Amino acid sequence: MIVQSGQTGGPGFWFTFYSSLLEELGIQDDDLRDQLVQATHISANWSEIRPGTKETLERIGKRYRMGVISNADGKVAETLARCGIADCFSVIVDSGVVGYEKPHPSIFEAALRETATAPEQSLYLGDVYSVDYLGATRAGMQAVLFDVCGAYREMNVPRVESLEELERKL
Repeated sequence: MIVQSGQTGGPGFWFTFYSSLLEELGIQDDDLRDQLVQATHISANWSEIRPGTKETLERIGKRYRMGVISNADGKVAETLARCGIADCFSVIVDSGVVGYEKPHPSIFEAALRETATAPEQSLYLGDVYSVDYLGATRAGMQAVLFDVCGAYREMNVPRVESLEELERKL
């Protein structure tokens, strides 16, 4: 089992996700599961951005201070820089650096401390309900699900399917 240092509670989202997926496929291979979980923490695997992302972030950034909170490998800032969007964020908090993974409140608290922002004055946008939405709201922040594929349409939670939709709602 892979557990990030400082993480408390049960296994993380990706551990549970890949355990369930492999079970559903009839595959009992703990090594494969662990390799898949590790791959989710490699920042370089998350380096594709949608067209117009930088422009939308820049427009939102004119009205709001923005940051990133990521479960990664300590290199998410480098990945965002390669994508050309790191300068859109005033803070980049990486679990590989701070030692806590979302949904642990300490990773959210680290970002709030670094930005000198109260949780109730913050809005967190994340794409996984159990990790991002619950983690942020339990840390006292407002949250919106970034639900590009519509997986959470039936849930009664704030959600958007694009950065442009978020921009309109702000």
